Amino acid sequence: IVSGVHIMQELDQTVTIGATVPTGFEHTAAEEVQEKLEATARVSKNRGRIYFDITTDKLFKVHQLKSLDNLFVVVKDYDDYQFKTTKEEVQLDWQELATKLPWTNALEVWKLNNSIKKKKGRRKRTNPTKSDQCGNFSTKSTDTVPSDPEELLVDLEALEVKENQRDVSSQPEDDSEEEKHSEIQDQESGVTPLKFRVTCNRAGDKHCFTSNDAARDFGGAVQEFFQWKADMTKFDVEVLLNIHNNEVVVGIALTVESLHRRNITHFGPTTLRSTLAYGMLRLCKPQVSDVIVDPMCGTGAIPLEGVMEWQNSFFLAGDNNGTAVSRSVNNIKHIVKRTHDEGSPSGLPLDIVQWDLCNLPMRSSSVDIIITDMPFGKRMGSKKKNWELYPLCLREMARVCKPGTGKAVLLTQDKKCFLKALLQMEGLWRKSHTVWVNVGGLHAGVFVLKRTAVVFGTTSEDVMEPHTATGSQKENMKDASQ
Repeated sequence: IVSGVHIMQELDQTVTIGATVPTGFEHTAAEEVQEKLEATARVSKNRGRIYFDITTDKLFKVHQLKSLDNLFVVVKDYDDYQFKTTKEEVQLDWQELATKLPWTNALEVWKLNNSIKKKKGRRKRTNPTKSDQCGNFSTKSTDTVPSDPEELLVDLEALEVKENQRDVSSQPEDDSEEEKHSEIQDQESGVTPLKFRVTCNRAGDKHCFTSNDAARDFGGAVQEFFQWKADMTKFDVEVLLNIHNNEVVVGIALTVESLHRRNITHFGPTTLRSTLAYGMLRLCKPQVSDVIVDPMCGTGAIPLEGVMEWQNSFFLAGDNNGTAVSRSVNNIKHIVKRTHDEGSPSGLPLDIVQWDLCNLPMRSSSVDIIITDMPFGKRMGSKKKNWELYPLCLREMARVCKPGTGKAVLLTQDKKCFLKALLQMEGLWRKSHTVWVNVGGLHAGVFVLKRTAVVFGTTSEDVMEPHTATGSQKENMKDASQ
């Protein structure tokens, strides 16, 4: 019998892939999908998700996209699902839905994806924190972290969806459809059955059920239909049930660990997600030979993303905190070793420096792009100290940035303080636009600024000596450092 994976590869079927992305960067992610896969992405009504159609031969390339956090293959989507008004009726609907869904292609993509993950070699999985709006169907409620996902994969031969299986409905057209369904249920004696869980993400205030209700009831129906075994942590298949008002999407997860953890091995207290760092860099539109500076680099998430994608630009990153600089250096060493092991040329167009943010060791008007994650004043530093720090940051950034053509992309949650500082520096910076994002549950803004054509040192904004900071200001910067 030819395996389902081989059939999928031979036919290169078109499937719909869904992906979670940093909230606010949906259109940026859609641009990358268009650029690298030549596919048109649709932005979901539910923020933080996009969908796009690909042929299965491009599945490996999807895993290499930099904007995407988690991937899943869509089993079926409903733009306007009509929910019943009572829990009992909804429960019956979930049971019927599980038998009607076209599972076949999605499960074959899942198997093909497993073979891709085996080739890549997976890191150990970390268990994500679930919010109140996220429910799971399972026989367990423990939060223990499972072992390496490779150990969880059972014999693929036993997991094959038979090549002649078609979409299974609750009322099959003939007896052969029932027989094909039973081929999945009646697995050979002694073979480990598939383990699964259902994860529900729900948004909307007109539902008569919770996300846990939906996960439990739909999960029970899936279990009865496939005769799979429910397991919260050591699952082989994660079925996703995404509900946003009347929009319902059923999918199968293709990532166990978010892709945003790809480059960082030495984490700091406020390490920026790689996908968010990449989205910020795309807003800059780096060009060949651009000098790009991250003056508060923390563990180096932004310059690391930049140097992997835009290798014809030069990245300079620094921090006034020695521990942060050490973490950045270690992360860079890890990337250099990895790229060398993969056969790429050694060395990256990137330098890391420990420096004083208000006295950058750089010539005036020498930088094309400044991009950084500024201290929020929540986990690190304080909002009070930001009132002194932010104007000094913007002034020194204006000094080193090229007048007329330079730009800055700055992330901060302390919006009030930042906008006040920007107002003080209005002769040097102009706000182009703002992208609102969610960072660890905090509502933050990515501010895209353009450097005015005014030469530094000729306006009232820079009457204060730019290379001078008081002792208390230097102390504040140290406390607020990443």
